[in-house]
Amino acid sequence: MYLDVVDLRAFYAERLGTVACRLIAERLRRRWPSVAGDRVLGIGFATPYLVDFAAEAERVLAFMPAAQGVVNWPPDGPNAATLVADDSLPLPVSSIDRVIAIHSLEMSANPADHLREIWRVLAPGGRVIFVVPNRRGIWARVETTPFGFGRPYGRGQLTALLREVMFSPLGWTEALAVPPIRRRPFLRSGGAWEKVGSILWPGFAGVIIVEATKQLYQGIPARRQVRRLQPALQPALIPPGASASVPDRHETVAPNS
Repeated sequence: MYLDVVDLRAFYAERLGTVACRLIAERLRRRWPSVAGDRVLGIGFATPYLVDFAAEAERVLAFMPAAQGVVNWPPDGPNAATLVADDSLPLPVSSIDRVIAIHSLEMSANPADHLREIWRVLAPGGRVIFVVPNRRGIWARVETTPFGFGRPYGRGQLTALLREVMFSPLGWTEALAVPPIRRRPFLRSGGAWEKVGSILWPGFAGVIIVEATKQLYQGIPARRQVRRLQPALQPALIPPGASASVPDRHETVAPNS
């Protein structure tokens, strides 16, 4: 179930959403220090994180699921956002170099079909970053933020799902080790809390960030060959011209004269 776009926009407009966006965006930039000349696609509600890449990428698109709703983006300039079905993206095969998926995978009614559609539009060797709520984190338990909705994941669950649809994970990190507290003095020290939390309790961070690449060929497990049983007796062939009939055992055989 997707969260309404009005609620998502309101969260990122407030102070806590601004802090969360900054902390996650720093992790994204570390994974992708440059996207020069690439075609970048944001899926879900990724517009707060696409701003840093829009200046250098060849093209940036923002796809928002129909169940969520859409808002105009960017606010200045031609619109690059559109409403889509998350399992049927209006793009040709292998047309995108990089994908940022946030507030999408955990909200999708069918995550496997959603991932297969991302796989389809991603170019060979392309990269995708998924940002999903951590099932062990505090943010997944607080419904006053978008990270408290949908289906949270652990690393093992996410790895199995990605490999099922032929994505190969490349790297992992976490973000939002700071608790989701809206008090102004606490938010001012959010960066310090993030550094401390990343060292002391990284497994309890609010979101898991995984970068994956498109796997073109899927390995098939080798099957053990079963030896065929050879018959112990070989059938004897009847010589040409010989009769295949067998005399009746009750038939009397005349003695030789």
